[in-house]
Amino acid sequence: MKTEAASGAGVQIFGVRHLSPAGAYHVGQFLDRIRPTAVLIEGPSDASAEIAHLTNASTRPPVALLAFTEELPVRTVLWPFAVYSPEYQAMLWAQNHGAYCAFIDLPSSSAVCLQDIRGAARDKELLNGPDEQAPQSPVAGQTAEETGAPGGMADDPDLSASLYDKIAGIAGEPDYDTYWERNFEHNLRPEAYRQAILAYSGQMRELTEEKERRDDRLEYAYNAVREAYMCRKIAEALAAGHKPEQIVVVCGAYHASALQNPALAMSDEALSQLPARKTKLTLMPYSYLRLSSLTGYGAGNRAPYYFEMMWEQMRRGDVAELSHRYLASVAADLRRTGTHRSTAEVIEAVRLAEALSALHGGSAPTLMDLRDAAKTLLGRGELSVVAEALARTEVGTAIGALAEGVSQTPIQDDVARQLKRLKLEKYKTAVAQDLALDLRENRRVSSEEAAFLDLNRSFWFHRLKLLGIHFVKEQRRTAEQAVWSEHWVIQWSPEVEIEVVESNLLGETVETAAGFVLQQRLEECSTLKEASELISAAYECGMIHQMEAARSALQKLAVQSQNVAEIAAAARRLSQLIRFGGIRRIETTPLVPLLEQLFLRACLFLQEACQCNDEAAQAMAEAMNELNHIAAEHSDEVDEALWIRELSVLSDRDDAHPRLSGLACAILLERGELSAEACSAEVSRRLSPGIPADLGAGWFEGLAMRNRYALLSRMSLWDQLNAYICSLEDDEFVRSLVFLRRAFSVFSQREKTMVAELLGELWGVEPERAAEMITEELKEEEARMLDELNDFDFEDF
Repeated sequence: MKTEAASGAGVQIFGVRHLSPAGAYHVGQFLDRIRPTAVLIEGPSDASAEIAHLTNASTRPPVALLAFTEELPVRTVLWPFAVYSPEYQAMLWAQNHGAYCAFIDLPSSSAVCLQDIRGAARDKELLNGPDEQAPQSPVAGQTAEETGAPGGMADDPDLSASLYDKIAGIAGEPDYDTYWERNFEHNLRPEAYRQAILAYSGQMRELTEEKERRDDRLEYAYNAVREAYMCRKIAEALAAGHKPEQIVVVCGAYHASALQNPALAMSDEALSQLPARKTKLTLMPYSYLRLSSLTGYGAGNRAPYYFEMMWEQMRRGDVAELSHRYLASVAADLRRTGTHRSTAEVIEAVRLAEALSALHGGSAPTLMDLRDAAKTLLGRGELSVVAEALARTEVGTAIGALAEGVSQTPIQDDVARQLKRLKLEKYKTAVAQDLALDLRENRRVSSEEAAFLDLNRSFWFHRLKLLGIHFVKEQRRTAEQAVWSEHWVIQWSPEVEIEVVESNLLGETVETAAGFVLQQRLEECSTLKEASELISAAYECGMIHQMEAARSALQKLAVQSQNVAEIAAAARRLSQLIRFGGIRRIETTPLVPLLEQLFLRACLFLQEACQCNDEAAQAMAEAMNELNHIAAEHSDEVDEALWIRELSVLSDRDDAHPRLSGLACAILLERGELSAEACSAEVSRRLSPGIPADLGAGWFEGLAMRNRYALLSRMSLWDQLNAYICSLEDDEFVRSLVFLRRAFSVFSQREKTMVAELLGELWGVEPERAAEMITEELKEEEARMLDELNDFDFEDF
C-alpha cells in the first residue's frame, strides 16, 4: 500500500491504535490543521446520539458504550473510551468546533449477531478441530486493536502473537508493547507519526490479508463486512454535501487503506441482509483496572494511568518530564505505605531509566525502562518492595463518571437514586470497603428514614444479591454475631454496571426485578428446601407479598412430603423467622400455623424415618436435634407432648437405627423425661454381653451426641461400657472401634481427660497415667490401622 493513497485529495483517513496517547495528540493537531466539517469515527452507528453525552462537560472518562439485547439470552458489547483515546479526543474536537460527528461502524444490533456467529464458529472448531469447511483459527499478524473491531473488544479472537514477538525481537525489544511505545508513542512529529503508522499498518495488512483470506474466511468476511459498511457511511456523508477534503475518518489503523476505496461501499441489498438482534444502548462508567490488558481486555494497554500521565505531559508540551513524574509517584506511594525513599534515589532512578533508553537508541525511557529503574533504585533490587506502588502508578484506580441521568436504563436510574437515598454514593469505588449494619431502630435521629437507614440498606443489598449483582458481598455470620447485625463488603466494577443493565429485562427497578426473580423461582419450586429458602429470601429482601406466596407454596408441598429431614430443615428456617422477624419489622405471625403443621408431620413420620441405613442416620440425627430445638423454643405453638411421646417410643425400639435410638434416649435424659433408674436399665439392656458391636457401640454413639457432662457424672455407665467392651470377641471389638472412635471424636480435650480419669479408676491405675495413655499421640502404624477401619467392609466377617 502506498502511504499517499490515504492522505491525498480524497477523504482524510487517520489510522489509530484505540488507546494511544500519541494517537490522541496527533489526531487533535491534525483536526486543527484540516478544520473538517465532518468527523467520522469507528464505533456503532446507532450510538451517534450518545456522542453528545460522551462529550458532556460532566462526563469523566474512562466511560463505555454498552449495547445489550432486549430479549434473553442477554448479549452485551462494549466500546470503552479513555481520555487519551483518539476517538474520544476527535469527538471533543468536533463538539468544540461545531463539526458534524458520527459513528460509522456496524450498528450494535448487527455487531452482537456477528460476534455470536464468530464465537460459535470458534467453539465448533475447538470441539471438532479445523477442517477444510470450518473457519480456521484467527490469523497471526493482527492484534485486537488493529483489527478495528468494536472498541477492540475483549471478546475478539485471541490472535497469535508470533508475528509481533518476531517484530519485537528484530527491534531488540523484550515485547511488542515496548516496541510500540518506543517507536510510536514517543514520536511527536505530527506528519511523521501519521505516515509511519499508515505505512506500518499497510505493510501488516499486506503480510496478513492473503493468509486471512485463505485460512480464516470467517474473520476475513467479518472485516470485509465492517469495512463495506463504513465506506457506505462515508459515502452518505459525501452525499450530504461535505467535501471529501473536509471529512476526517478516525478508525483502527488496520482499516485505513480499505476505507480509502469508495467502491467497497455496501449496497442496499447487502445492507438488508445484515443479521440483527434488537438492542438498546446505554453509557456506563468504566475503570482503568478493567481497561487494562492485564485483566484480559484485548485492545487495552498494560498501564492506563501511566498513559494518561503521558497524555497530560504531551498536552503540556513537556513529555520529557514523564519519567520524573512516574518515578516520583512510585516513591510517594512507597512513603504513604511506610517505606521511605529519598529524592536523591528518585533522581538516580530517572538517570538510570534514561541510560537504559539510550542503550536501545530511544529518545525517552519506555515503561519497561522506568519499571527496571524503579525496581533497582526504589525497590533496591526487589520487585516485591515496589510491586503495589507500580500497580497503582501504572494501572490506577480511576473510575469514570457520567452526568446524572445521562443515557441510563430505568434500572440504572433506580440504582443511582437508591445510592443517594441510602447514602452509599461514597462506596461506588473500585476499592473494596467494609460496611457493618445495625438493623435496630436508631432512636437518636428525628426522621423514620434515618432511623431505619441500615435496615433499608440491608433490604436493598439482599435484593442486589438475589439479582446476581455483585456490588455487595455478605460476610459469613459468626456464632457470636448478634442477629441484628450484618457485615458487607462493597466494591463497584464495570461488571457490576453490566449486571445492572442486564437486570433491566427483569424490571425497571431493583425491587420489581427482584420480585420477578422470586416469582420465577416460586413457579419452578418443587422441594421443601427450595420453598423455605424462598421464604427466607423474600424476608431478607423485605418483600411481603412474595413471602406470602412462598409460604403458600411451602404449605402445598408439605402436605405431600414424608421426608423428615427436609421437613425439619424447613421448620428450622420458619422458626428463625418467627423468633427474629421483628428485627426487620415484618409480621411473621402467619408463619406459625405452617410451623405447627411441619412439626406435626415430622413427629408422625419420625418412627418410620428412623428405620434407615447409616448414611441416612446422620441427616436424621441433625433433624432430631432441630426438632427438639423447635419444641423447646416454640412450646406454646407446637405439640411438645407429642414430640416427647415419639422420642420415648423411638428410645425403646430395637428395630430403629441404634444411633438414633441412643440419641432419643440422650434427649429424654437431657429434658428430665428419663429417670436415673430407667436410664441405667436401658444402658444395661443395650450394652449386655452378646449384643453385636454395631448395635451396642452404635447406640452409645447416639447417647454421647448430647449432654455429655451428664454422662460423665454417671460412673455406672462407664463401668457398664467397660464391661461390654471387655466381653466382645476380637472381631466384634474391631467393629466397635469404628463407632466408639466416631463417638469420642466430638468430645473436647477436657471431656476426653475426664473420661480417661474415670477409666483410670475402673482399671485401678492412677488417673493421670490413664489420661496420659489415652490422650497420647498415636503411633503412625496405629493411626493407619484406625483410618483403614472407616473404609472396611464388615460384611466380610
